[in-house]
Amino acid sequence: MKYPEVEEAHEARTVNKTRPPKAAAASETKIRGARKSDLPELLEIYNHEVRASPATFDLEPQTLARRKEWFAAHRRMHPLVVAERHGPIIIGYASLSGFRDKPGYSKTGEDSVYVRRGFQGKGVGTLLLKEILARATELGYHTVVAGVVPPNEASVRLHEGLGFGYVGNFKEVGFKFSRWQDVAFYQAFLPVKAARG
Repeated sequence: MKYPEVEEAHEARTVNKTRPPKAAAASETKIRGARKSDLPELLEIYNHEVRASPATFDLEPQTLARRKEWFAAHRRMHPLVVAERHGPIIIGYASLSGFRDKPGYSKTGEDSVYVRRGFQGKGVGTLLLKEILARATELGYHTVVAGVVPPNEASVRLHEGLGFGYVGNFKEVGFKFSRWQDVAFYQAFLPVKAARG
């Protein structure tokens, strides 16, 4: 079965090198819509987090077939973007998913951001989330939420730096690494001034 490539709402962009880069990784990073050919690298990034982090509550590594289904679900209203460096190598990705299935939630999205180990803390996540927020705004979303499993100070800084505020905590809703995990929720209302700014 063939899966359509994710529609790109914008042309690929390279970070403006005339501005002082946060790090070399960010200064040479291009953000673009994901392609089906990116899936093996996206799978590698995600499965590392499945094995090493509570950031996702998947307990077993995903298969490529499962990721193809996930990819197919990210069409125009649920954008999926990647961060690419020369090489090329995919160093991270971000997606916007529906918050809940009922139609009354259709203007609320939930973001996910994953950055390849070795490139974290270098501004890549900020570039990805800015693009997701900009696309969400253009698609008519009202608000975007993020679930963060504490302690994850990097994710908290990322979201707060782009206008998200803490709105609440769900206690012990996930079980991973032999312990119960909380999920803290952050929320931003669109448009966010920092998006693609």
